[in-house]
Amino acid sequence: MISQQSIQQILSRIDIIEIVGSFIKLKKRGANYLGLCPFHGEKSPSFTVSPAKEIYKCFGCGRSGNTISFIMEHEKYSYVEALRWLAAKYNVEVEETQMSPERLAQQQTADSLFILNGFAQKYFSQNLMESEEGQAIGLSYLKERGFREEIMNRFQLGYCLATRDSFSQTALAAHYSLEYLQKSGLVVVRDEKPFDNYRGRIIFPVHNQSGKVIGFGARIIGKNDKAPKYINTPENEVYIKSKILYGTYFARQAIDKFDECLLVEGYTDVVSLHQAGIENVVASGGTSLTMDQLRLIKKYTKNLTIIYDGDSAGVKAALRGLDMALEEGLNVKLVLIPDKEDPDSYVNKIGATAFREFIDQNKKDFILFQLEVQMKDVGNDSAKKAGLVNQVAETIAKINKLEDFTKQQDYIKQCAELLKIEEGGLVNLVNKHIREKLAKEEAKQAAAQGIDPTQFYDDNAMRGEESGYSEDTFNLIFKDELQEKQLIRVLLEHGAKEWDRTQKIAQYILEQDIVEEMIENQTVVKVLHMYRDMLAENHEPTDKDFVFSQENDVSTLVVSILNTPYELSAHWEAEKQVFSVLEQGFRKYMNIEYKHKAIMKEEKGFKDDVISTIQFLKLKKIKQLMEQNQADLETNNTYERLLELLPPHMHIKDMEIELAKMTGIVIKKQ
Repeated sequence: MISQQSIQQILSRIDIIEIVGSFIKLKKRGANYLGLCPFHGEKSPSFTVSPAKEIYKCFGCGRSGNTISFIMEHEKYSYVEALRWLAAKYNVEVEETQMSPERLAQQQTADSLFILNGFAQKYFSQNLMESEEGQAIGLSYLKERGFREEIMNRFQLGYCLATRDSFSQTALAAHYSLEYLQKSGLVVVRDEKPFDNYRGRIIFPVHNQSGKVIGFGARIIGKNDKAPKYINTPENEVYIKSKILYGTYFARQAIDKFDECLLVEGYTDVVSLHQAGIENVVASGGTSLTMDQLRLIKKYTKNLTIIYDGDSAGVKAALRGLDMALEEGLNVKLVLIPDKEDPDSYVNKIGATAFREFIDQNKKDFILFQLEVQMKDVGNDSAKKAGLVNQVAETIAKINKLEDFTKQQDYIKQCAELLKIEEGGLVNLVNKHIREKLAKEEAKQAAAQGIDPTQFYDDNAMRGEESGYSEDTFNLIFKDELQEKQLIRVLLEHGAKEWDRTQKIAQYILEQDIVEEMIENQTVVKVLHMYRDMLAENHEPTDKDFVFSQENDVSTLVVSILNTPYELSAHWEAEKQVFSVLEQGFRKYMNIEYKHKAIMKEEKGFKDDVISTIQFLKLKKIKQLMEQNQADLETNNTYERLLELLPPHMHIKDMEIELAKMTGIVIKKQ
């Protein structure tokens, strides 16, 4: 990991205008800068950068963040990769924190493999373009396939000479160790002699998301029944096949732009489509998709279109990844290339424009396609058909996100029609699989936590006609997270100011135990903990500590608070009135002393922010007490226990009735 000292050096040199301005054109507009958003297409600039706050916000698509998150989002880097990119730009020497001997050895091996792969890529590319054999065999073959030199250079294609150990001897002479040469897959040892593993083959370097070469695919030229068509790098510290999609580094921005990822099988398919101007494409290598590969796609888009030729093996390999794709929330389509063509040959045959039109017009829904393929195998076999119905129901059940409910219902209807079964029966079977899945997840969580998950409160219990509560009022007062975030705004803006002669506002807020108890947003809780820890270390927290936090949820929350012209919602005045009525009873029941009651009535300005924020959270506690007492009365029916519970219940009930009267006003949602 990068040391904290190095991170602070990077942060101290960051200039958000310089960084963002190197990717988009910015114009000064008052205290801020304005430009066209790089994350969505727009004609009128709505992308605003604040140099004072060191944050950006697009008021068109809603994207926001800091300099690091901009690099992460624009370049599709991880947090550490973004830091390293910034360190290189500002010439900051990156120091690593102390690692275990095992982790240090692993890191050193990875670094060595990166260096070796970079050396090999340059060697192979030079062979292709400059050596007599490379030009005569490798370059002429690629040109015959229709590849231009500019696309070869972009993808850093190369050629390995056909001689036994040309690369091996060159690498050993350059002092690369034989151990790493074997680990990388570039060299094999036979009869105690090193041999080049990719002799006489076209070389396709495989890049990670930051552009480093992590491995190679080596394609044979011509036909040779005794040799495999491709040789790929064996798995090692930097090359893990299940986490790699070929071409991701070159496609990431186009995928983001078109909000769609095209998935093909081979290296040449990717290169050909890129050459034709279709750049939102990656390759799986012809194997079934893994969860890591699907999550990599989801980083860029939720829309996945798989393009395969009509070969049944390729299609079935793609189908095996379907259920995982659905669980990841991806929208999956399938396109089959006709006439025994593949994407490489077909785009060269019909051209880029016609190819895109063909893709758009021939996308098939993956679930329905899968069903059609399997129905052909099932035929009239009743037992197989029953198994297929159950399998289809299990597949549809994996579409379990609330926003995809309509999609799920459409699938049920269409699949029932294709299977010629009752729609209601399929609905019941789908619901059965959903219940089973939920039960397993709940049991797993319960086992991990030692308790059953429970809701904070029951929405139905908050709608009693007797008390006259407005549903909108309760949604606003007790469920509105805006006021929880308000607590963070108050801390960031006023935390360092004095509350009284003995303490600052931050100390006063953090001493209120009831505050954290009533907060449901766990990121807000996390910020409170971080703030408290910084104070304990005699560090006065600033916006920057949270804006540039390594905790992505913390950074996102604070940036959103700083970006938004945060205002108290309209129902604050009603809440303050309510609190004045409830204060005496609440204080008596909870045994709480308000040391600053006079301030509550007399002081205005920022202290009002503090008071009203804490009031809201304490009001939530009152509601919880109301519900708890009601539950106690319903479950405890002994005479002695009822006598004990009745006084506090009546007391809280009086407060509840008063609250109902005062919250009968219309409150607008923010």
